[in-house]
Amino acid sequence: MNVPEGSGVDQEEDLKEVKRLRSGPRRPDLETLYCIDEDGSHHVIHPADVRGRFQRIKKAVWTILVVIYVALPWIRIGGHPAILIDIPRRHFFLFGHTFNAMDFWLAFFFLAGVGLTLILLSALYGRVWCGYACPQTVFLEGFYRRIERWIEGTAPQREKLARSPWTVRKILKKGGKHFAYLVLSLVLAHVFLSYFIPVRELGNVVTSSPAAHPAAFVFVMALTAVMMFNFAWFREQLCLIICPYGRLQSILSDPDTIVVGYDARRGEPRGRYNREGRGDCIDCYRCVAVCPTGIDIRFGLQLECIGCANCIDACDEVMDKLGQARGLIRNDSLNGFEGRRSRFWRPRVVAYFSLLALVFGGFVYATSKVEPIEARFVRLPGPAYVIEGGKIRNQFRLRLLVKEGGPRHVSIEPLSPEGAEFIFSQRDFDLPLLEYREVMTFVSLPRSSFRQGTAVEVWVRFGEERRTVRAPFVGPDD
Repeated sequence: MNVPEGSGVDQEEDLKEVKRLRSGPRRPDLETLYCIDEDGSHHVIHPADVRGRFQRIKKAVWTILVVIYVALPWIRIGGHPAILIDIPRRHFFLFGHTFNAMDFWLAFFFLAGVGLTLILLSALYGRVWCGYACPQTVFLEGFYRRIERWIEGTAPQREKLARSPWTVRKILKKGGKHFAYLVLSLVLAHVFLSYFIPVRELGNVVTSSPAAHPAAFVFVMALTAVMMFNFAWFREQLCLIICPYGRLQSILSDPDTIVVGYDARRGEPRGRYNREGRGDCIDCYRCVAVCPTGIDIRFGLQLECIGCANCIDACDEVMDKLGQARGLIRNDSLNGFEGRRSRFWRPRVVAYFSLLALVFGGFVYATSKVEPIEARFVRLPGPAYVIEGGKIRNQFRLRLLVKEGGPRHVSIEPLSPEGAEFIFSQRDFDLPLLEYREVMTFVSLPRSSFRQGTAVEVWVRFGEERRTVRAPFVGPDD
């Protein structure tokens, strides 16, 4: 609609008039994101309720995942939480094993394992992770949308409430919903905080003044704000706009990947129930009404599909009422929808399995080499050596740590080189569990006895266990 210059009609009013003149409600298409209107504003999606076997499976999976998420910090293995990332003390506890900052390189195996697992799942079953186990889906569909339904009602009731003018009733409903969101976000944020602060200390942190623990307070407030923004408004846009995982599906999947799809061979031509010569699809629009991202699965595999299977349960329910066979929308491969046989084992799956096994084996081997007692020689900063009175002196820091098994009594004895003079800041002391102790070590060797390749060796006794540490002794070339 063209508006003459100087007419005084605002562009926003112009756009509203264009929308008003459109015939019929907006429907999903392959060219645009349904959650974003033409003016760039957020088109709020109100998915309808759905029941079925996949909903029961998802609820069971979500329950298990939430229980694990909440319970892990409370479970103690070897005297420590099952998982705890103690950043101030630079310790990490994982199912009875203790790691420190020097073991951070092991995170490579964890990240590579997670990445390859997602890649393998995508090659086999598409976006099954997104629909069943992603925290975004678990919390949004399992908690926040449930609260929204309890307070604001069904999808038509929610849409009607959103379009209605602000009244006392609407303020109470919207305010109550967001208050419930705030409480839930605070709870989830504090549960996440328990992975960084032991639960036995968390109660004191929560009940004390924010000034006593400013980092924890800011962390919880920031995480709560992010969750409120995400789950109260941003929602599916996180999956469609920010998360890169969905955009990788085109290269991670192939015609044998199991996806959620529509059987066009069976469903077309679609039409009303009493129409002559129609396929099994009666174009009831139920599959679109229940979709959390607002797509029409009948257009084929799309970026926005998160594999939640809502459309499968909705379509099966309609097929049951019509007395027709289920599976018009189902989990199948593109080959399966075309009537061809699907393969499980193919070159990319074999490659992904092999890489994942290699990473897992590397992680097991690497963790088996992590010892419960740490003793390291570290050269002090500054000159590599000092010559005084015909002697060459090297300066070291002996770093000691007991990761597991309780406190130990430590004693230190020099071994080599012969004729060297050793000075330790401590030689006999008790070392508490998980407390770093640094022993300053000064080694002096007569210049006439020095040879290139000379090494310093020290024997460290941790109770009944012994460790020998060594470091090169350096001096002038001549």
